[in-house]
Amino acid sequence: MKKTNLLPFLFSAGLAFAAFSCGQSGNKNTDTATSGKIKITVDESYAPIIEAQIQTFQGIYKYANIQAVYKPEVQVVQDLLNDTVRFAIMARQLNDREKAEFEKFKITPRINKIAVDGIALILNKENTDTTLTLQQVRDVFTGKTTSWRQLDPTAKDGKITIVFDNSNSSTARFIIDSINLKKPLPPNTYASTSNSNLVDYVAQNRNAIGVIGVNWISDRHDSTAISFLKRVNVVGISAKENPTSENDFIQPYQGYLAQGTYPLRREVFIVSKEARAGLGTGFASFITGDKGQRIILKSGLVPATMPVRIVGFRQ
Repeated sequence: MKKTNLLPFLFSAGLAFAAFSCGQSGNKNTDTATSGKIKITVDESYAPIIEAQIQTFQGIYKYANIQAVYKPEVQVVQDLLNDTVRFAIMARQLNDREKAEFEKFKITPRINKIAVDGIALILNKENTDTTLTLQQVRDVFTGKTTSWRQLDPTAKDGKITIVFDNSNSSTARFIIDSINLKKPLPPNTYASTSNSNLVDYVAQNRNAIGVIGVNWISDRHDSTAISFLKRVNVVGISAKENPTSENDFIQPYQGYLAQGTYPLRREVFIVSKEARAGLGTGFASFITGDKGQRIILKSGLVPATMPVRIVGFRQ
């Protein structure tokens, strides 16, 4: 796997704000809510679930053609700001700087929450230390802890290698913002080139810890998710400083995401600048409607507008 050190990225993520016009690429829009052609940009963490949404939508509406491009979060936002697309799916809302840029052009993007997602930590199958407290996770990602023996005195000694899917990904931004509390990632942090390559690397390297969107491992009916889960272990995380039992360590299952007990939770949003009832509006209505929310439910994430039935989960 080609590895890219994340340190130079950390805050080259300042966006290049380019002026944009009100129409996508200056073209006249001829699409309707259920027909025509549109290009959208999507956080690559959500490729499996959005592909399922598109296939179902286009199966119902035969004259609709949605072309999704999957990119790291930084590039998704740039596409919106540069007017490359008018519809995006991402793991956060717009920040104040981005909103101000839209306001210059008198554009108010519509933002819809569509799901609750999570960040999963994955380990090599030979690594038996599959439970961590939230403080231990923070110590790893800030560089305070650099070897597995610091976490478990009985573990085989080895330097921890942290691996993300991409240097500009939403998973890296989440860890920096929510776990590290804005502190940078340590020098032993690297970026892969894709989620598949990330899993490959963790499966082949005993000392690696990978950071991946739950969507890639949550759908127990999806062949890719099943394949990934056979090759790596998923870490259980406890928000308690001094957990007293195995039940205190929570894995990123749908029920725990819904209950809010899994610590590494995040939300998924549609951001649309479409000022008319075009194909983007129709697709957004589909995702937030009954059929789209059921697809999210089946994927193992938590739909924004449907209750999740929780059966047999430990308390």
